[in-house]
Amino acid sequence: MPIIKISLFIKAPIQVCFDLSRSIDIHMESTSHTNERAVKGRTSGLIELGETVTWEATHFGIRQQLTSIITEFDPPNKFVDEMVSGAFKRFRHEHTFEIQDGGTLMTDKFDYTSPFGPLGMLADVMFLRSYMEHLLLRRNEYIKNNAEK
Repeated sequence: MPIIKISLFIKAPIQVCFDLSRSIDIHMESTSHTNERAVKGRTSGLIELGETVTWEATHFGIRQQLTSIITEFDPPNKFVDEMVSGAFKRFRHEHTFEIQDGGTLMTDKFDYTSPFGPLGMLADVMFLRSYMEHLLLRRNEYIKNNAEK
């Protein structure tokens, strides 16, 4: 059960960072290299408590879908999305935002379990954890660049 935690300081107001992080459109732009797009549920705009989104993307050469739901929502401090169905056995992704001098500290905590038991754990060590870290870092840098415009 790996947990990835990434923090990034953004020179922008907390509400801007919060809204960019829950924007379906910004998410699609930031993951365009995987051809990720929202295909069901909330497919554009800002996702809210209780709403779902189904993402379709290509990872490791395989086209796949993943559906998540917003299970916690405390604007502009925190929201949580959790997998309903998809390639992982489970995941819980916390997005937190804290006001700091001159901006916002944005933190992602991605807690997941890979499928396939011991084979999934081996995949985590060999490539999946670093792949997910890179995906989150790339997305967060995209959010930062948009927030600081």
